[in-house]
Amino acid sequence: MAATVSAPLNAEPANPEEHKDNNLPPKSYADAVEEEAPAAGTNESKATNGVMVSNGSNGTNGTGSGKALVLRIVNTGAPDAKEKEEGKGERPLVERQESQREYTATGLDDTPRTPPRNKHRKVGSKSSNSSLDKGPSNENNKSNGDDKPLKESKVKDDDGNTIVFEKFKEKKNGTKLVSIKLDSSFEKHTHESQKDALSRRKEDGLASGRKAGQRWERSAIRWAPMNIPLQRRLQTLVVLWHTLCIALCVSTFFFLCAIPLFWPLLIPYMLYCMLSTASTSGTLSHRSEFLRSSPVWSLFASYFPARLHRTQELPPTRKYIFGYHPHGIISLGAFAAFATESLGFGQLFPGIKNTLLTLDSNFRIPIYRDYALAMGIASVSRESCENLLSKGGANKEGMGRGITIVIGGARESLDAQPHQLRLVLKRRKGFVKMAIRTGADLVPVLAFGENDLYDQLQPDSHPKIHKFQLLVKKLLGFTIPLFHARGIFNYDVGLMPYRRPLNIVVGRPIRVMQNSQPGQEEIDRVHEEYIQELETIWHTWKDTFANDRKEELSIVE
Repeated sequence: MAATVSAPLNAEPANPEEHKDNNLPPKSYADAVEEEAPAAGTNESKATNGVMVSNGSNGTNGTGSGKALVLRIVNTGAPDAKEKEEGKGERPLVERQESQREYTATGLDDTPRTPPRNKHRKVGSKSSNSSLDKGPSNENNKSNGDDKPLKESKVKDDDGNTIVFEKFKEKKNGTKLVSIKLDSSFEKHTHESQKDALSRRKEDGLASGRKAGQRWERSAIRWAPMNIPLQRRLQTLVVLWHTLCIALCVSTFFFLCAIPLFWPLLIPYMLYCMLSTASTSGTLSHRSEFLRSSPVWSLFASYFPARLHRTQELPPTRKYIFGYHPHGIISLGAFAAFATESLGFGQLFPGIKNTLLTLDSNFRIPIYRDYALAMGIASVSRESCENLLSKGGANKEGMGRGITIVIGGARESLDAQPHQLRLVLKRRKGFVKMAIRTGADLVPVLAFGENDLYDQLQPDSHPKIHKFQLLVKKLLGFTIPLFHARGIFNYDVGLMPYRRPLNIVVGRPIRVMQNSQPGQEEIDRVHEEYIQELETIWHTWKDTFANDRKEELSIVE
């Protein structure tokens, strides 16, 4: 028995062009839907891309059981002929790109649908949106032109000013933008008004605080470079040792006292320091020529540098008292010239054994006293001077001996100002009396640059501090100048002396006749001759060694 067929085997083509080729009347997809559907329960239907495919349950296409394959056309959303005529269903043509998930069928309008307007589309990946980037938006951009403004429109406001509107079209979403084009006169007026406002603010004045770091700029510390030659480093080390010698010796002594193991040695040593007369005996038994002529002191003298000058030879058959001026802060020139052989004292004055004198209290300082005695330094006491000038020498009576006294003392150190030379000498006549009693010739010595090695407070600008220093000098016999100079690694702050030239000039000796009981007139006469010779040295060599002086030589007190 033949199977019942619900639809003709040769269905009408759905494509309008095929209708026209077969001389068939036009037919829409809606008419195809109205055709009779297959009997229920007889066929299984399967939809594929808008085509309903129905298969017989037990047969094949026209053979076997007689069941046939039926194609059912469903509505795919394509516009019909009437809508095309009215122009309602026109859509822009889009270049078709195949996808693995799509299946095509003959006679179907498979062009992609345009997304509805005024709705947001979900942003996908680059691969899924690549076809959209080439879609209608690109065609619209081409038709309108990229980056080209649309026609300008001008509107006048109430004041008669013309406002120009510019219309732009954005590249990505096709949104039309409208902006206002400012008039050139308006921009010029705005710029001039801003400049006028700035000028008025400047005319009103600006109150500012003090500049940060201004004091540091005025008092900047100049640091020494790292590439200083080794010789200069050694010079600084030797001068540092001499400057801090007393402090280092005292510190070492107290450190040893803190160790009980050294007590059996320190107790006898302290008794020896208190009872010893080596500094006043005049025998110079602790003097070490090896230490005095050590090359270390050549570094000390070259630090400034210091030079010793002789105006006249001194015969070794006489004995001498060298008066050193000025005292300065620490009398560094006296130490270099008369306590060491760094400046060649033995070569300038052969046959004369000189001894530098200092305060007797320095020989009560442990460890330092032994160092001073080894350098040939002795006490400045009256006993020590008489013993040095009356004992020893070639004739055992002091011939060929010499002593060096810093005449001004601690009082003169308070007047040690750079580029000035004020000597405390008018009432200092004890050394003259000593010279007459021992028969020693007086030799004035003037050190140019001794006062330039340190800076200290001015007595005129700080009178109360100056009075306190004088009180300390009266009570203790010494004073403490408030001085400063340079440091070890800088040039502005510290206790190291400045590197400034130091020229020591030895003047003409003043011949003195020995008299065990000199009168006051004789003392005053020799004292006057001594001052005159000292002034002669100043006037002769001041233009050579004191070009930057602020005042002339003055003798006070």
